[in-house]
Amino acid sequence: MKTYVLAGGCFWCLDAAYRVLRGVSSVVSGYTGGENAHPTYEQVCTGTTGHAEAVAVTFDPSVIPSDVILDAFFTMHDPRQLNRQGNDVGTQYRSAMFYRDDEELALFEAALARAEEMWGGGVVTEISPLGEFYDAEDYHQDFFAKNPTQGYCLAVAVPKVAKVRKSFSEYLN
Repeated sequence: MKTYVLAGGCFWCLDAAYRVLRGVSSVVSGYTGGENAHPTYEQVCTGTTGHAEAVAVTFDPSVIPSDVILDAFFTMHDPRQLNRQGNDVGTQYRSAMFYRDDEELALFEAALARAEEMWGGGVVTEISPLGEFYDAEDYHQDFFAKNPTQGYCLAVAVPKVAKVRKSFSEYLN
């Protein structure tokens, strides 16, 4: 099993989109990339903690290749938007990949190069060393499944999940 920590806007959307892929065994929403220890959602939302909303995606690379996990990441959000995704604005919504070792760094750099081609350039995704990852509050975990008719989920998460379903249909649960 491998786990990648990725940030691409609101973690609810990434969580929902990754959960439809076969081979993904766990998605944990959380915070990373900042200085404050054990931040709360309310603190992260101020944009002053330095943390990004992120997900820790655990998957079986014998079922779904690492490249597919990373290419799906660049499909489910617009990596050309600096410190935002749509109407979600602030550094906590930045596009970022947090690596644990040189192997992950190389994989992330290769995925970023593919994303530059896919998006026609202008990708602003940061690649940074993974520091401490703090699990988000329980109500954020698997938020979309628990709140499928919530307005934000319908307006923002549903289209992202649909895009991943269409682009990676051979890897759907």
